[in-house]
Amino acid sequence: MAPINFWVLDNFWAHLALFGIAIIAFVLLMVMVFIWFERRAFGPFQLRRGPNRASPWGALQPVADAIKVLLKEDIVPAVADKWVHFIAPIIGFLPVLLIFAVVPFHRGHGLLPDMNIGILYVVAISALGVVGVFMAGWASGNKYSLLGGMRVIAQMVSYEVPLVLSIISVVLVAGTLSMNGIVAAQEVPYFLLMPLGFIIFLIAAMAEINRGPFDLLEADSEIVAGFHIEYSGMKFAMFYLAEYGHALAMSAIAATLFFGGWKGPGDVYLGILWFLLKIFFIFFLLIWARVTFPRLRVDHLMGFGWKFLFPLALANVFIMAAEVIFWGGADGGVPWWVIFVNFPAAIALIYLWSRLFKFGGGRVDVTA
Repeated sequence: MAPINFWVLDNFWAHLALFGIAIIAFVLLMVMVFIWFERRAFGPFQLRRGPNRASPWGALQPVADAIKVLLKEDIVPAVADKWVHFIAPIIGFLPVLLIFAVVPFHRGHGLLPDMNIGILYVVAISALGVVGVFMAGWASGNKYSLLGGMRVIAQMVSYEVPLVLSIISVVLVAGTLSMNGIVAAQEVPYFLLMPLGFIIFLIAAMAEINRGPFDLLEADSEIVAGFHIEYSGMKFAMFYLAEYGHALAMSAIAATLFFGGWKGPGDVYLGILWFLLKIFFIFFLLIWARVTFPRLRVDHLMGFGWKFLFPLALANVFIMAAEVIFWGGADGGVPWWVIFVNFPAAIALIYLWSRLFKFGGGRVDVTA
């Protein structure tokens, strides 16, 4: 039996600990910046200032909020399953950290080596967050929190399908499942080559991460506060971090799949800067949608996912597959001039499909 090289093991665990600390620090810092950025952006949208007391421009407001939440008492209901109640916030937040292990930040380099099935890994890991939310709803011993947890399952199943189909269209054009390979294949950003796929991904991602107007899991007018109604203190903060962490992760994935990741002028030195700017642009689109559109009713939410997004996502996959077959080169991909085909096609499909299902039209029965 060959002797065990303990130096290699120590080196492995040292690198793993270093990567873990780097991921946690990056996610926590970016989440705090996202919280501040969203609250400051809400101000002009709603004709007010936003946070402006804790330091100049309210930059330390997330720190003050974090201290306030951490000092609050941790209350556990007497009828709750205490172990599951304790573990659920950790399970909800952990997928955010695992996703960033394979996201390329700069010229093919991520926190861990590139995986040849990187986007498949991201899809699988991102689906685990819903497990923590459902655990929280079930373990709280509250019928309203259980109802909120059940809505997670229905909403996740409805919008995971068009989300994955939009990613499949990217994989068809790039010809690889590697995150680095997808970035390298984007001579033209894919949001220009497949605008319909980007729109579908963005809408489905908002529903997946419980962002308005799809935030029915926390519909306070219906189910008080959703799955986390029985959480306080640090445990509530974990769910709060998980929500913004998933928004950060989805913004990073969208920037990688549709905006060329770290690519940009002078990306040899400024790759990380370009990547962060694209992440903030995607997050700004999420903020814009949240303050613009009213919250959907639950039956409208399900119908929009299955009757509107799902057929459009299927049509987008078939369109991109046909373009790869007929106009793709020897190494796959599509020529840049399909922009002038796909933009009118996206507008026509969205308009015709919305007219066919009369989405948003007609009288809404408020008593239903």
